[in-house]
Amino acid sequence: MKIGRRSLLLTPLALGACAVMPGGAGGTPPILFVHGNGDSAALWHTTIWRFETNGWPRERLTALDFPHPLARSDDTKPQDNRSSAKEQTDFLANLVEEILTATGASKLVLVGSSRGGNPIRDYIKNREGHRKVSHAILCGTPNHGVRVGQDGLNNEFNGAGPFLTGLNAGATEVHADVAFMTIRSDNNDKFAQPDGVWIGAKGKPTNVTFDGPALKGAKNVVLAQRDHREVSFHPEAFAQTYEFITGRPAATLAIASESRPVLDGKLSGIGPGGPSNLPLVGATLQVFAVDASTGARQGEARHRKEIAADGRWGPFVADSGTAYEFVISAPGYATTHLYRSPFLRSSDIVNLRAERLAEADKGAAAVVTLSRPRGYFGMPRDRITLDGVTPAPGIPPGVAGVSSSKLKLSSGAGRPVVADYASGTLEERIVGLAWPAAENRVVVLELTN
Repeated sequence: MKIGRRSLLLTPLALGACAVMPGGAGGTPPILFVHGNGDSAALWHTTIWRFETNGWPRERLTALDFPHPLARSDDTKPQDNRSSAKEQTDFLANLVEEILTATGASKLVLVGSSRGGNPIRDYIKNREGHRKVSHAILCGTPNHGVRVGQDGLNNEFNGAGPFLTGLNAGATEVHADVAFMTIRSDNNDKFAQPDGVWIGAKGKPTNVTFDGPALKGAKNVVLAQRDHREVSFHPEAFAQTYEFITGRPAATLAIASESRPVLDGKLSGIGPGGPSNLPLVGATLQVFAVDASTGARQGEARHRKEIAADGRWGPFVADSGTAYEFVISAPGYATTHLYRSPFLRSSDIVNLRAERLAEADKGAAAVVTLSRPRGYFGMPRDRITLDGVTPAPGIPPGVAGVSSSKLKLSSGAGRPVVADYASGTLEERIVGLAWPAAENRVVVLELTN
């Protein structure tokens, strides 16, 4: 079965045939998904769609959104728009209590991507979380650090520092009362490399190996050639996660479509030093239906909203066969034109972020960025074309380590720009218009796969 945009469509009849609910609604455990460093809840929506397609009740699938998703440089020192390890664990622990109270369940499942695995481990080991967690799945979590050394010992990702050495102390690195699984790459995870090239220390040993994310005592799964994000969000990662929780394979890796999905999410911006998940109050969001082959708008805005204190930009009733352009306007930011493929199902974590036009890009006729939030680009593994350029600009060969490609046009503002992505069974095409940079506008073509 081809797992691509053109094949991820199941009819309601097919959904009914494949949706076998584990233990019935009352026996299906809640699942809480925990995003990684600098990320947001939005990265989990395709995973959640696959759980729903396989019969998991939507109300038992939650993805948290850390307000300050970036780790501190030194975990012991406050830093603007950054969070400590303790703050993340506190946030997780509070949400676990809310979910168990709301659902009436005695335990839940925790699934973490990258840094998201750190508060999961801390909660289970140091906060009595083992009493409330049945399964813990850690995807690409740098459980033994992204480097090991005496410099920067208080960095959360230093395998020699107190945070990780504390979590890893003992004969086993997991808790006997919780079923643990790790999912890692064979050798294609940028943060599990023997050389420090991806952490700004090219040519210097990290003292970390490819199996750094594995844990003693856990079920340790390797997904060949998957990158740091794909071990969380790729269909293969979903398949491993689902089977580990339920004890049986998923009925399908496809995503069943809804004809009129309802979309919502949070609109945020960029704080000091990096992205924030705090509401961008006062921003305006408009949604336009576009021709998927040209990027041209099809009439007036289908939805418009000024962002209030809750940060929500919806709800918006979409069409699962229609591509959309999301336009964000906010003081201090560029007008951001975000183009997306059709949304197959409802989601309340379609989080959006306003962008700024970089100083170095202000002389361009237009600036278009191809973004892949749920994975990295790798050459020659992937086939990536942006505006006819293959491979797309700025993607080095070897380990998959960049998730965006920026195109600066010297002329031709206003014309369509086509992005094509294919990797194995995944494929996607997005077309957007090159809005003029002279008007302080940026364009993002965001892949779903």
